[in-house]
Amino acid sequence: MRKVALPEEILIDVFGHYDENLKAIEKDLGVRVSARGTEVTVQGDPDKEALAAHLIDQLVTVVRGGYALKKGDVEIAARLLRDNRAAVLQEFFASGRLRATNGRYVTPKSLNQRQYLDAIRDNDLVFAIGPAGTGKTYLAVAAAVGHLSEKKVERIILCRPAVEAGEKLGFLPGDMAEKVDPYFRPLYDALYHLLDRDRANAQMERGAIEVAPLAFMRGRTLNNSFVILDEAQNTTSEQMKMFLTRLGNNSKAVITGDVTQVDLPPGRTSGLIEAQTVVAAVSGIRFLFFDESDVVRHPLVQSIIKAYEAYRNGHRPRKAEPGKPGRTARDSSRSGAEPRERG
Repeated sequence: MRKVALPEEILIDVFGHYDENLKAIEKDLGVRVSARGTEVTVQGDPDKEALAAHLIDQLVTVVRGGYALKKGDVEIAARLLRDNRAAVLQEFFASGRLRATNGRYVTPKSLNQRQYLDAIRDNDLVFAIGPAGTGKTYLAVAAAVGHLSEKKVERIILCRPAVEAGEKLGFLPGDMAEKVDPYFRPLYDALYHLLDRDRANAQMERGAIEVAPLAFMRGRTLNNSFVILDEAQNTTSEQMKMFLTRLGNNSKAVITGDVTQVDLPPGRTSGLIEAQTVVAAVSGIRFLFFDESDVVRHPLVQSIIKAYEAYRNGHRPRKAEPGKPGRTARDSSRSGAEPRERG
């Protein structure tokens, strides 16, 4: 059992409305948290007790520094400290937010995401490589919208390889815009979340935001632009070189992709994989690598990514018994055994 004393003047700010922050700590860290007066008591596994007490201490420092905790901040803070006990929450929350538009801010949810936004700010060309759900595309679009809102660039250009998973555009119905639209839906989703749909569409109509297949970049010089190449694992070596040489004056480019999901035909080299060797030593280029700990989608996504990673490394899971998904034969042989809770 651990006890943490809090200054009376910031109790409400740390506890949250109806103690919602304390409840979040209980849920995320698997401890029991109770408050009496200005003292918080934490009970549970010793390591989790220590982590929860450390989290509360740091939240006190964050609030004393003038930051107002918002819904979801405690979950982010718990995640950060779980991944890195040495993380400094005050530094993270004080300068980690990205102002995407006048009324909207985007807060990174892991240290890697924070470093990603810092890298975009400080470098003209950034590669973000990692699994699905790690915020690579969304944060890149948020940074682009922020640059456009602050008039640091004149336009945003969003592009992707338009042929994936063996599909050919010629066999898809509709004109060119209708053919490529499904490939760009994740980019549209990010735009519509950061800007309202009408405003985003208005920006696209006047050319301030352009969405185009990668092939349309050939021969262009992209000046005063924030350019995002998404799903870059499906570029060929030639396409990647073409894209990298489009960058013009006062422009930034962010290239995102997941090298475990290459849909190119057998024998074709992924431009994203090759670029990690070819341009890794070029000054002004930054590579960021995400892993399953950065996944911010449904909690199952993180477990799924881990399962596939283990499978690729030769670890074969035991098959679940029919009618008992998630239970292995060994698990069910233990009379009355319950699945163990993951720490």
